[in-house]
Amino acid sequence: PIFLERFGQAKPLPEKSSKTIKFRRYNSLDPTPNPLTEGVTPSGKKMTATDVSASVVQYGDFIEISDVVQDTHEDPVLKEGMAVCGEQAANMLELVRFGILKAGTNVYRAGGAASRDAISKGLTIGLQREIVRGLKRQNARTITKIVGAGAGFSTEPIAAAYIAVTHVDLETTIRKLPGFVPVEKYSDHMKAMPGEVGKVEEVRYVTSTVFAPWEDAGGAVSSANFISTAGTKADVYPILFFGADAYGLVSLKGKNSVTPTVLNPNSPRGGDPLGQRGTIGWKTYASCVILNDAWMARAEVAVSTDLES
Repeated sequence: PIFLERFGQAKPLPEKSSKTIKFRRYNSLDPTPNPLTEGVTPSGKKMTATDVSASVVQYGDFIEISDVVQDTHEDPVLKEGMAVCGEQAANMLELVRFGILKAGTNVYRAGGAASRDAISKGLTIGLQREIVRGLKRQNARTITKIVGAGAGFSTEPIAAAYIAVTHVDLETTIRKLPGFVPVEKYSDHMKAMPGEVGKVEEVRYVTSTVFAPWEDAGGAVSSANFISTAGTKADVYPILFFGADAYGLVSLKGKNSVTPTVLNPNSPRGGDPLGQRGTIGWKTYASCVILNDAWMARAEVAVSTDLES
C-alpha cells in the first residue's frame, strides 16, 4: 500500500512540461491588531506564497519471461508478473519518499539522547506530547483531508489529527501508550485508514514494513532488551509526524502515472528472432520535497523486545 501519498500535498506531473514541479504554500497574514478608523478605508493586505520546486526522477524496472515458462507453466505468468511489478512500483516509490522525508531537520530523540548512537529508550506518551507541542508552536495544522484511494485526484475528509508513520515493530509500543484507541473502537466519523493501528490523543498511527529502522545505530543493549540486528546496539526506528502541507509529492494518479510495458514471448522481434523472451515492466516519474520542516518532526526511538500486553 502507498501511505505517504495520502498525507502530503499531491500534484500530478503536467504533460509536455519540464522535469521541475512547483509546490505552493500560502503564508499566514500578519495577526497584529488592526483597528479601524470610522470612515477611513484601511490599506488591506496582499496574499503571499512560498514556492518550493523539485525535480522529478524517472524510476522503473522489468522482469524477463521465457517462451518455455509461458508455454509450460501452470500459472498465468503474465498476470502474476504484472501483479509483482505493481507491488514493486508502489514499494519503490514509497521508499524514495520515505528516504527524503526522514532526512528532515526537526528531530526528537527518545530519552533526550544527544545523538542517534546514544538512543536506548523507546516511544513514550511524554515524547509524543513534546512533539505535538512543538508542532503546535509552529502553527502546524492538523490533517483534515487525505488524498483519495481512487484513480482520480479527489480528497477524503478525516477527523482532524496529526499523522505518524513508522515500522510495524512499534505496534506493541503504540498500543501500550496511555489513552490508546484501536481502530476497531473508532466512532463512525473516525474512518480508519489502510495500515492504521489506532489513535493516541491527537495522533493517528500508520505502520508499514517500508518504514525501516537504522540497524545497530543506537546505544548498547547489554542492560536493556531492545531489538538489535547484531545483538550489541539498538536498532533506531524513525517515527515521522506530519501536519497539513508539510511536504509535497508527485502523485501516482492519472492515466500517465505509471506506464506498464508488456512484451509477450513467442513474438519475434529485433535481437530475439525466435521470440524466446518476453518482458513485463513499468516506469514512472516521481519526486518528493519537504515544504516546511517545522510542520513535521522525526522521532528516533529504540523498540523493546517485550511483547507482553
